Amino acid sequence: MSTDSRTAPEEKPPAGKKFVFPSALTILALVTLAVWALAFLIPSGAYDRDKDGAPVQGTYHRVPSDQSFVDRLNDLFLSPVNGLYGVQDERTGRVGPDLAGELYGSAGVFLFVLAIGAFITMVFATGALDRGIGRLAHRLRDRGALLIAGVMLVFALLGTVEGFAEETLGFYGLIVPLMLALGYDRMVATGTIILGAGIGVLCSTVNPFATGVASSAADISLGDGIVLRAIMWVVLTAVTIAYVIRYARRVRKDPGRSLSGFRRGDRDHTAADAGEPPDLTPLHKTVLVLVALVFTFMIFSVVPWSSAVTGDADATAYGFELGWSFPELAALFLVAAVIIGAVARFGEQKVSATIIQGAADFISPALVIVLARGVTVIMNNSQITDTVLHSIEGLVSGTSSAVFAVFVFIVNLPLAFLIPSTSGHATLAMPILAPLADFAGVSRAVVVTAWQSASGWMNLWVPTTAVTIGGVALAKVGYDKYLRFVWPLLAILFVLISGFVALGAVWT
Repeated sequence: MSTDSRTAPEEKPPAGKKFVFPSALTILALVTLAVWALAFLIPSGAYDRDKDGAPVQGTYHRVPSDQSFVDRLNDLFLSPVNGLYGVQDERTGRVGPDLAGELYGSAGVFLFVLAIGAFITMVFATGALDRGIGRLAHRLRDRGALLIAGVMLVFALLGTVEGFAEETLGFYGLIVPLMLALGYDRMVATGTIILGAGIGVLCSTVNPFATGVASSAADISLGDGIVLRAIMWVVLTAVTIAYVIRYARRVRKDPGRSLSGFRRGDRDHTAADAGEPPDLTPLHKTVLVLVALVFTFMIFSVVPWSSAVTGDADATAYGFELGWSFPELAALFLVAAVIIGAVARFGEQKVSATIIQGAADFISPALVIVLARGVTVIMNNSQITDTVLHSIEGLVSGTSSAVFAVFVFIVNLPLAFLIPSTSGHATLAMPILAPLADFAGVSRAVVVTAWQSASGWMNLWVPTTAVTIGGVALAKVGYDKYLRFVWPLLAILFVLISGFVALGAVWT
């Protein structure tokens, strides 16, 4: 999953260096303390709200805070609880676990993350996905460019629908020998794996850990903006695949141009060295079909088809539209996990144990979402959210919608570095960025796309992610050499993303 969907492998610091970058949970705990302290200094304020609860531009005004120090201390103490199931009082706007009103916490998203964790763990327990990718790589072993394109396309597809990222770490043992046998270097294997999955996550269409969490925090459907994101996925995936293939052909023609160089024995590999994976069994084929059907149905269930077809956000829904959100999707993946376990004939004990293990593996990103939501509760109760929104409003007022969309992309780049957890980053940023989009006359879906593009772009190279730093370590490629390899592509993607989000803002 993307950066935080399951517990990442622990990275040992290099000898002589004691600093280890804090985990997402630690970062968010520090952010919680910092925001709580800043709330004493930032003046409280509020916007007038329209009938849908959205802030009305130009109506910001200061309001006196009625919170005592004890009240603020209580908010800090209860922030994780409020982040999970805090309820917002309709009259006062305050959030607390024992109030009456609308759910403000992220309980729905929390359960959804655990449910999809159970489903994905069940799929991996069957061995179908690993075996399928292994068979694909072996079948294309004599056709280098097609092998690169095929593997990257599969990784990109898995990345865009379910945040496939850390799982790629298990494929270096297969892909590296194949690439060396075809006359390529280790950098080709590294680029194929990291960039293949990474570009899929960057262009997430329905990835629950990026698009899903951000859409929920922005109070829009998971399917809103899917057309723009799908077009981005097609174009950016094609560009990334072409970039890796171009480098691979250059190295194959002239090994001296390799950025990673060759280790002893690298040039002695043959295609037979990789070994032939076992054939797909009927069970594996059935599981792969079921996985495809589940994700296809998920996409169908969340897309607002009438809006996508007509281009009118307020179009009347077609009769076949389901309009599903996180409660229904959580149920879908739990049921699908049980069905796959039954098809695999795991038995009741193994099905139960695998579901529990899957939920346990995904508790980290689920807790990240809860902690991040707890921060927004502190801001809400101290009434500083609108003050922060008002200060940013001044920076973008008067700009065109296209410039605003690019601004959202750029401003999220440093945030993505400081908070490498996509789920935590989304939950923190969207309560500010989504209303700002309303002021700029831009669709909130475009803001979600710009945000996830920034997060995905950063995660292609930052050393704080297990996918990147773990990948170069497994491929035995220097991180500095990987940066030399990837920076021209990063520049190309930066320009393309800016163009897409600007076009999307104008289009919507």
